[in-house]
Amino acid sequence: MDHVHRTGTEKDKQLFAAVSVNILLTLAQVIGGVISGSLSLIADALHNLSDAASLGIALFARKISRKPPDEFKTFGYKRAEIVAALINLTLLVVISLYLIYEAAWRLLEPQTITAWIVIFVATVALVVDTFTALITYSMSKGSMNMRAAFLHNLSDAVVSVGVIISGGLILLYGWYWVDTLLTFAIAGFVLWQGLLMLPRTIHLLMEGTPVNLSIETIKKRLETKDGVQNVHHIHLWHLDEDRIALEAHVVVTAQNLEDIEVLKGSLKKMLREDFAISHSTLEFEAPTDGSCAETST
Repeated sequence: MDHVHRTGTEKDKQLFAAVSVNILLTLAQVIGGVISGSLSLIADALHNLSDAASLGIALFARKISRKPPDEFKTFGYKRAEIVAALINLTLLVVISLYLIYEAAWRLLEPQTITAWIVIFVATVALVVDTFTALITYSMSKGSMNMRAAFLHNLSDAVVSVGVIISGGLILLYGWYWVDTLLTFAIAGFVLWQGLLMLPRTIHLLMEGTPVNLSIETIKKRLETKDGVQNVHHIHLWHLDEDRIALEAHVVVTAQNLEDIEVLKGSLKKMLREDFAISHSTLEFEAPTDGSCAETST
């Protein structure tokens, strides 16, 4: 346990270093973009800022998820990550739309760009993005969030390469329109990422049914058990990104409490093993008088 705690602390420090470096990089890119007149550099800076926010959310989630459930948050604190993700994604969409608006104006009013500043700052960004991608890759095993963060950082490195190429074309041929074109590409890519993830985030917050599970399938599977007459009043939702919960009314033919307890254990095992439902609350009912005995984990 002590080794796990030390490993977790070391990874937290690595994430904090990645967040700090990305924030510094964002400031450098904004300053470089303003001085050079490059909108694509500013677009990449805002993209990096979103990365810093995403990594900050991951760090915050790792820390807060270690807090045990209490009387105020009986399911724990892991859903805070989803709330923060919704805020982050909303800001990402707004920023992307603003960049597209600014790029459209650049088409009407082209500006001179200092290409060597763009190339220098984008090269620094490429080094930082590669460094951050290596950190998140080392933490991505067994973690969907960190895998997503790694892919995000890897895409940033590709974007930085694009900005360097853009600066080179401006320096060699004076193609200032390439900067505007790249801004559209970066903003469109970020907007696409935000709009792709927003529905899933909202679905989780609205306690929607997991997309890979069917209530009807679960109902039929439970009703195949001996002693189960009918399953109804089923609710299925995500407690957080990893845990799934279910509650249902189960009409049983068993008469004594001991038989009901055995059946309950069998049903819960089925839900865990067949559907990855880690938390289930089953309310048992007799087929005639409707009396019930509520049991839960």
